[in-house]
Amino acid sequence: MAQVLEFKLPDLGEGLTEAEIVRWLVEVGDVVAVDQPVVEVETAKAMVEVPCPYGGVVTARYGEEGTELPVGAPLLTVAVGEPAGGAGESEGSGNVLVGYGTGAPPARRRRVRPAPAPAARPAHGTPAPGPAPVNGSSGTQAAAAPRTGPERRPAGRDEHAAGPVPVISPLVRRLARQNGLDLRQLSGSGPDGLILRADVEEALRTGAAGGAATRTPQPASATATPATPAAPAPSGAGVRGARPEASGTRVPLKGVRGAVADKLSRSRREIPDATCWVDADATELMRARAAMNAAGGPKISLLALLARICTAALARYPELNSTVDTEAREVVRLDQVHLGFAAQTERGLVVPVVRDAHARDAQSLTAEFARLTEAARAGTLTPGELTGGTFTLNNYGVFGVDGSTPIINHPEAAMLGVGRIVPKPWVHEGELAVRQVVQLSLTFDHRVCDGGTAGGFLRYVADCVEQPAVLLRTL
Repeated sequence: MAQVLEFKLPDLGEGLTEAEIVRWLVEVGDVVAVDQPVVEVETAKAMVEVPCPYGGVVTARYGEEGTELPVGAPLLTVAVGEPAGGAGESEGSGNVLVGYGTGAPPARRRRVRPAPAPAARPAHGTPAPGPAPVNGSSGTQAAAAPRTGPERRPAGRDEHAAGPVPVISPLVRRLARQNGLDLRQLSGSGPDGLILRADVEEALRTGAAGGAATRTPQPASATATPATPAAPAPSGAGVRGARPEASGTRVPLKGVRGAVADKLSRSRREIPDATCWVDADATELMRARAAMNAAGGPKISLLALLARICTAALARYPELNSTVDTEAREVVRLDQVHLGFAAQTERGLVVPVVRDAHARDAQSLTAEFARLTEAARAGTLTPGELTGGTFTLNNYGVFGVDGSTPIINHPEAAMLGVGRIVPKPWVHEGELAVRQVVQLSLTFDHRVCDGGTAGGFLRYVADCVEQPAVLLRTL
């Protein structure tokens, strides 16, 4: 007697909560095999073909093309026949979608089954519950589609033989399938051994699980080895793919260096950053600074003028003075500009923060930059002076370089980089001249704005550098 099973939209990873039906791949009455793609959906991340974990006859579809469904909503129903091997021998998908398992009871999932015939196998019985949904994190899923049935599996492999493969969604499985990886041989780093994108990419890099990459031979290899130890091979020689031995010094990642490493690594993991840049003629800015300092009184630093330009630009483009609340899925635009600036010290790179930079004039900014820089070199900065920044100004021109693509200071949304100011040929008022040219770069979090906003911000900064009078009009 046939049993009707309901297939619901599974959790496709990355914290996605809904998907739009783009195209149905099956009709009511069609016979589907285990893991056969039945619908193409579009999420906020990618276009995905969703496989059905059951084999049988499609009896109903839910949702027209163009309909947006939440995770857990019914997609279709499948009529499944009697188990071919008798009661209790039902089989389901060899790969686990969130909310779905295999047909085997939990206590018997580790049972080794004989290799099946290459023909498509319908699933029978009620599937056992799969792993609980987990929150997605940056970089844990690959934008790929699922396997399309047993006939496309690598020859000689049976993913049912060693129990279910704990894969969260079809996204990761296609990445493994396209590269010839045997997921049964991978150990997942996610909850309950869940295999994530990072696990598949690491396997591809090292050549684990039968992937295409060449794996470094291990001393305890199962292959035959000489009875006596072999002499070390010279550098660049030996077994293909083997790494030559090298001596070195280990430097612990601790203190300031460790904190910097942790923060930059987190920024790279969580922030989808992009960079745009432009060359600007800074001749007039340099002349304006010289005139200000010639008038007497406290000297004005170039960094202070650039900071004043930054705060004026952020007033026009507040999207870049923000942070992303990932749990609430909200961009939080901040009212105050607490401007961080990169300072290189003997203890490493630190980023002191000028509080309420938007409310300071060039003279006040100059004094605060000087105070914080001295404290950074002396190692007396307090935690409050190193945290709470909303935007960072990075003057890497002091190192004699023109450009850079800096890493955003998490949890901020952007960083302005300033290269060295050097004489270069430049077309000025229709004629070739030697001008003081600087390269400006903006690295920004693409979640808070698009390229148009970032380009507008950077263009305004460049205009103020080229014509300081532009800044005076906004004061």
